[in-house]
Amino acid sequence: MPRIAVGLPAFFFVLYFFLFPALAGPPFLTDDPEPVEYKHWEIYLASLSQKEHGGVSMTAPHVEVNYGIAPNFQLHLIAPMEYVKPTGLPSHYGYGDTELGVKWRFFQNEDAKFMAGTFPLLELPTGAGSRGLGNGDAQVFLPIWLQKGWGPWLTYGGGGYWINPGDGHEDFWYFGWLLQRDLNKYFTLGAELFYETPRETDDERHFGFNIGSIINITENHHILLSAGTDMIGPTGFYSYIAYQLTFGPEKEKGQAEAHLTEVGLPMPEARGR
Repeated sequence: MPRIAVGLPAFFFVLYFFLFPALAGPPFLTDDPEPVEYKHWEIYLASLSQKEHGGVSMTAPHVEVNYGIAPNFQLHLIAPMEYVKPTGLPSHYGYGDTELGVKWRFFQNEDAKFMAGTFPLLELPTGAGSRGLGNGDAQVFLPIWLQKGWGPWLTYGGGGYWINPGDGHEDFWYFGWLLQRDLNKYFTLGAELFYETPRETDDERHFGFNIGSIINITENHHILLSAGTDMIGPTGFYSYIAYQLTFGPEKEKGQAEAHLTEVGLPMPEARGR
């Protein structure tokens, strides 16, 4: 049975019965316009893998770091160790291409829970392209991302244009959209659809889906998981797994709140007029 015949019902089955939660970007391919909070950090130890007709590739592992450098601005870095095993050829392992980025949220309406932003990325060709550990040339991604929230629901997506120079390479487009829901404070489910035009002259387009979850072990420690497939395209399986650490300065307390916390008493509830 063709994968599209299995994939579409599976996607809508999960969409209808489970619904989805709130954490943007990882573990999904589609990103969002919301930057890390000012002076806060997100650090991931992760692995992203995919199996195609031409073989298997994965990060083993990669480190992702995001930092809120200013209100509405986030700095971004991915440093990967890559493993590739082309079909019928030897495997290779080594450092891959380094990813740098800056996320900028340029519009926010808090009452409507709507925001918009951009997240340009620069892929530096630090991996050995001759061994399949990198692209061989620098790449630039220029996207626009939109997000809307209501209650425990969140939906976001958008797309952008990849500038992909080099012999045999093609500039390409990526589009994706995601719906997610918080089931409770510990568990989140989400699903995305994505589309990508060919990256190389002999490549195929990708139209697929991912289903993912976020497990909040504590306020600072999280596990992220996702898996999916192309419904149209060469990739038979995608997967992502990560440990995420989040931290930053605590919000300052007023003198009365600080004193009551110090002596172990709760703050009095505010009274309406």
